Amino acid sequence: MTPFGPVIDTRPLFPRERRALLDLLGSLDEKDWARPTVCPGWDVRDIVGHVLNDYLRRLSGSRDGHDGAVFADGETLPAYLTRVNDEFVRVIRQCSPRVMIDLLAHLGPQLDAMWSTRNLTAPAGIDVSWASTDLESPAWLDIAREYTEFWVHQRQIRDAVSRPGADDPELLGPVIDTFLRALPHTLRAEIRPEGTIVRFEVTGPAGGVWLAERTPGRWHLIGGHEERDPAAHVTMDQDTLWRLATRGITPQEARRRSETRGDLDLTQAATALLSIVR
Repeated sequence: MTPFGPVIDTRPLFPRERRALLDLLGSLDEKDWARPTVCPGWDVRDIVGHVLNDYLRRLSGSRDGHDGAVFADGETLPAYLTRVNDEFVRVIRQCSPRVMIDLLAHLGPQLDAMWSTRNLTAPAGIDVSWASTDLESPAWLDIAREYTEFWVHQRQIRDAVSRPGADDPELLGPVIDTFLRALPHTLRAEIRPEGTIVRFEVTGPAGGVWLAERTPGRWHLIGGHEERDPAAHVTMDQDTLWRLATRGITPQEARRRSETRGDLDLTQAATALLSIVR
């Protein structure tokens, strides 16, 4: 048993998510590219540049074995990522939207080919720290994390230009499922008797039920259809969940939009779910 739950294979979804993104970007005008987004200081062009940086960084590191990371003295991982992401976005502003679209279209299939060679149950190329800080992550979780990254940035662009989409269950469902893999780590400070259950229900077509059980030394995800009474129960809609997990909204706002029952400390912890490096 691992705290991460059953395998999610998101590899077939990358081309679909990218096609939706490229179609969206191809429909934008100059004003759309300059619209502000939820990311402080970044407009639509900057988020596209950031996605391009993600493509380049994963191909360079995971496919080619190139370690280009240079940390400043005493710099933490979140501080490093903030700095280099901002540096790349500043540089890529010299490129036109058409060039960035062409680069995404060219590099994306190379990423798909790289993922296709991965053994999903082998160790991850990059550990998923928001799911565990003391266990090695499996490759499938690392790949699923990358899928959520691209999907979320597409949704941030769509929000900025008021173009809904990419939210059908086939594309959004795996994002919700991946984000809930942070639940055991989210509950890590809450020590309870073995067998204690936290039930997290996400409503909407892409939702479902996730259960975290306290086992010796840690929480684990178990099947969502276990017939046991939970000590705490959270119900949250799918839009609130993904925005909470990426801090598009605060835990306080998420709680206002949700229903909770049972152990207050457990529900407070569960509704502080975070599925990004921060």
